Amino acid sequence: MLHTKPPFPDALYSAAQVRDLDARLIAAGTPGFELMQRAAHAAWRAIRRHWPDGQRLTVLAGHGNNAGDGYLIAALAQRAGWQVTVLAVGDCSALTGDAETAYKEALDDKVDIQPWNQQPLSGIVVDAFLGTGLKGDVRDPYASVINIVNDSSLPVIAVDIPSGLCADTGRTLGVAIRADLTVTFIGLKIGLFTGDAADLVGELVFDDLQADPAIVEQTPISVTRLDTFNLPKLEPRPRTAHKGMFGRVLVIGGDLGFGGAALLSTESTLRTGAGMVTLATRPEHIAAALTRFPEVMSAGISSSNQLMALIEPATVLVVGPGMGQHSWGRSLLSAAANAERPQVWDADALNQLAAGLVQLPKDCVITPHPGEAARLLGISTKEVQADRPAAARALAKKFDAVCVLKGSGSLIATPAGELALANHGHPAMATGGLGDVLSGVIGALLAQKMPAFDAACLAVWLHALAGEKCGASGRGMAAADLIPVIRTLLEEQQPCLS
Repeated sequence: MLHTKPPFPDALYSAAQVRDLDARLIAAGTPGFELMQRAAHAAWRAIRRHWPDGQRLTVLAGHGNNAGDGYLIAALAQRAGWQVTVLAVGDCSALTGDAETAYKEALDDKVDIQPWNQQPLSGIVVDAFLGTGLKGDVRDPYASVINIVNDSSLPVIAVDIPSGLCADTGRTLGVAIRADLTVTFIGLKIGLFTGDAADLVGELVFDDLQADPAIVEQTPISVTRLDTFNLPKLEPRPRTAHKGMFGRVLVIGGDLGFGGAALLSTESTLRTGAGMVTLATRPEHIAAALTRFPEVMSAGISSSNQLMALIEPATVLVVGPGMGQHSWGRSLLSAAANAERPQVWDADALNQLAAGLVQLPKDCVITPHPGEAARLLGISTKEVQADRPAAARALAKKFDAVCVLKGSGSLIATPAGELALANHGHPAMATGGLGDVLSGVIGALLAQKMPAFDAACLAVWLHALAGEKCGASGRGMAAADLIPVIRTLLEEQQPCLS
């Protein structure tokens, strides 16, 4: 089963899990060298499809099974009449097992194999020298090779994973190959979809190497990749539906100078299907709110006492967009924290939570970006980004809440450690206000009786794909641009009427 473009399988695994799966396939009767041959053929097919006019191949080989794949790819290219050179970055005498067999096959096919000596690169470069087993940062000579490849501007295919990219976290291990094409095998690795991966992987091709599905299914899924076929379902509405069936969301935020954040959350809540929406914000913002959406009950709030009457009928609270960290925002957040309602906390609510000024109530969804996540965990942003899956799980466990860790390859975690990932998105999404839109979408889905993890997963997927579609127009995306697209996507995927 070869996938040249999404959709991919939804199961993501750690590098150790894929190695274990490889071992179990071998133990069940598929020789390791046969799996290596299948991987080489899959990569060679991808090369010919991606670069149909190619005639020159330079293979950079290490000394493990990743190198074995590279030697077999070189042999296939040689048989096809290409000009082929293998530059052995690793010591050929250190090759053992299947990798040694692959090396000997390349020799038998008269492939030109040279020790690496900073020779000029040419043609299509095959990265087959580090693979998924790398633990620490890349060291020389491999680091210098990676820099030379990246500076060459030549087309690059990475075998299994770009060298230097952590298969478990998506972190760059000091330096990493920037590939145009990555062909990965047996099981999809988590690190191909989050962290730095989007800048390094290029087009992703997956081949399961004809692995026995029964053996694959024995491996527990580490992370579930969200896609159209596994999204949580929002039930169609009966024709007798009325607004009271779909919840009342109270959006709390918008201190002076930050009113737009609360308005964005309010609008996305309304457009994602909440039955009734109330906005509690500074009195100065009411005129703008009424002009923008007269359908919303907008209330000017000067103190927490005024907020209590609005909390009472609400079924879900969205707390924090534009709230600020001054006395007005602190008093409103304190009132919300004491309310026994499902809640979505974002932005300044999270900053006050990190400062220890409030306690998070039960049944919450928190939506930190990496900087907010770092403050919540008491570590650096760099440490969060170094292992995003671990950070998401740690936040969910620490606060006993569903956590959405935003960023490239957004992650959704439960306190029990369940983890989902949305791999859509676009660089044009790097603009203010998108988090406010997301918090409103989650709040609306909660109000429509979706469980917290399901609501967060569906909301993140809708938000990411909407951003990808809007981003197709390039720079200059505004957060409000996503809202009508989210509404359209939701209807396409899960129609209002059955």
